[in-house]
Amino acid sequence: MLLTNLTTGTLIRRYKRFMVDVETPQGTITAHCPNTGSMRGLLDPGNKVFLSLSDNKKRKYPHTLEVIELADKTMVMVNTARSNRLVEEALSNGWFKGVNKEDQLRREVKSSDRSRLDFLVENQGQKTWIEVKNATLQGEDDPNLTQFPDAVTQRGAKHLAELAELVKQGDKAVILFLLSRSDGQRFSPAAHIDPHYAAELQKAVEQGVEARNLKLDFDLENDTMKIEARREVPIIL
Repeated sequence: MLLTNLTTGTLIRRYKRFMVDVETPQGTITAHCPNTGSMRGLLDPGNKVFLSLSDNKKRKYPHTLEVIELADKTMVMVNTARSNRLVEEALSNGWFKGVNKEDQLRREVKSSDRSRLDFLVENQGQKTWIEVKNATLQGEDDPNLTQFPDAVTQRGAKHLAELAELVKQGDKAVILFLLSRSDGQRFSPAAHIDPHYAAELQKAVEQGVEARNLKLDFDLENDTMKIEARREVPIIL
């Protein structure tokens, strides 16, 4: 994925969940923040940020917060609207082990009367359901550990139960954590934040759900940033 014509600035504050104020060479900009999570550890005033610009003239705030660069130069992709597109790119290009370019790939597929999951991959009658979670939290005692969630998530636990039920029906199911930090070298659930989710993840894995991940890599050149999800790192449950 390429993000082009990016505007850089320094973060002033996030407020009302969906807005951030950013200081740029052209003055202060209010931008849309497309992330409903707590963004714990990412919102220190003065952090460098990268904003995209929409050509939609009807938008009140045409800029969107895409990436935050932390004080230690770690890049963090915070636009969760791009998570599934990055995963789709990886699946379509054969970068995710177990999924081939020739497989049929569909997005936002109804998995039951009450739910949809992010992806369905089909190959010769075998169905593999994939639910994506965007992980941006840094481990408390390990700077190279990326964790999920950064706040209690009842919805996330519900998805794990749905994936386990699909395994019982004979399908394959994957919970895929997208490690959206450049410093992430391993993943674990954030049991100190949501012990119920961590326990449900362990339970789902024991029931046959695969816990997998993809790590983002960032390449910045001038006002263009290339972001790709090409590799997997160890998971600690």
